[in-house]
Amino acid sequence: MSSLNYLYGKPLSDGDFKHAPEDFVVEEILDIEFTGEGEHVCVQIIKRGENTAFVAKKIAQLAGVSPRDVSYAGLKDRHGVCTQWFSVPVPIKTHIEFSKLNSDSIVVIKQVRHNRKLRTGCHRGNRFIITLRNVSEPLDVLSRINAVRQGVPNYFAEQRFGHDGHNLVMAERLFGGEHIRDKKLRGIVISAARSYIFNQIVSRRVKEHGLAKTWHREVFLLAGSNAFFEDDLNDEIVARLNREDILLSAPLVGKGDKGLTALEREWLERYESWHQGLASLGLKNERRSLRVIPKELKLESMQNNAIKLAFELPKGCYATSVLRELINHKDVSLVEKNNTGDLEE
Repeated sequence: MSSLNYLYGKPLSDGDFKHAPEDFVVEEILDIEFTGEGEHVCVQIIKRGENTAFVAKKIAQLAGVSPRDVSYAGLKDRHGVCTQWFSVPVPIKTHIEFSKLNSDSIVVIKQVRHNRKLRTGCHRGNRFIITLRNVSEPLDVLSRINAVRQGVPNYFAEQRFGHDGHNLVMAERLFGGEHIRDKKLRGIVISAARSYIFNQIVSRRVKEHGLAKTWHREVFLLAGSNAFFEDDLNDEIVARLNREDILLSAPLVGKGDKGLTALEREWLERYESWHQGLASLGLKNERRSLRVIPKELKLESMQNNAIKLAFELPKGCYATSVLRELINHKDVSLVEKNNTGDLEE
């Protein structure tokens, strides 16, 4: 991530991130109207210092099912205080009191029946409350907030690539002909490779054009959808961009040239072997928003060289992509991971 270009220039301030779980508070925004009946129970939980898989396993044990039967919208970081929903199949005539899971690290807020299980990506986004500590230049952070409100590069964050970029090392071996038997690991490695190329293309665009300038011909992403189309810049396109009906985008590469501009194809030549490796796996070209706008970004408090920020992001977007434009943040929790060998989430 340190090699990726900044939209507003490299921050002057340093600071600590995730000094304690309470410094990283996340609330999942689900936006589902539960039916109140059905063969699944949805459980809203606050977890502190635990990963999502651990909580899912606890729910499965109480319900008497396999952990694979417990569903959730997305993973939440272990090193934080995170509120999220889980679903588990429970026979209609059976009642399980999930508050039995309550402990120092797990608190059950609510349980409600629903007619279907939760699926990955069914949430709208996440709300964050982040406290940065030992901030060396608080005024530099404050001076950047208004600019960041206009949006930041929608980079994939470090956790996508594994500890010390291990997932990218595995990707190089995969595209070199090595077989990865574990299907889950194989999927993670493929996703990491795609995400890496996306970041490099976005970084180059940031350096050469910024994110405000629109090319004469673009591939536009329909807001709230995975659908995209290519078109020349015209009055109607400008109006739709202003309404945020469509978004500027960058490629998640796969097979063929569909959904790639001529300039993007030129930029992708540097990553030809990985591009062809992803194409050979049968992946289709997709698109991801070029920019992410942190909604309702505000300063909650500032005292004793500590700054507390709050904002909301769409699903699939990373808080650290916002933070890196505000401050050179050191993830203190990574020190613990490196010392203990704990590489969860």
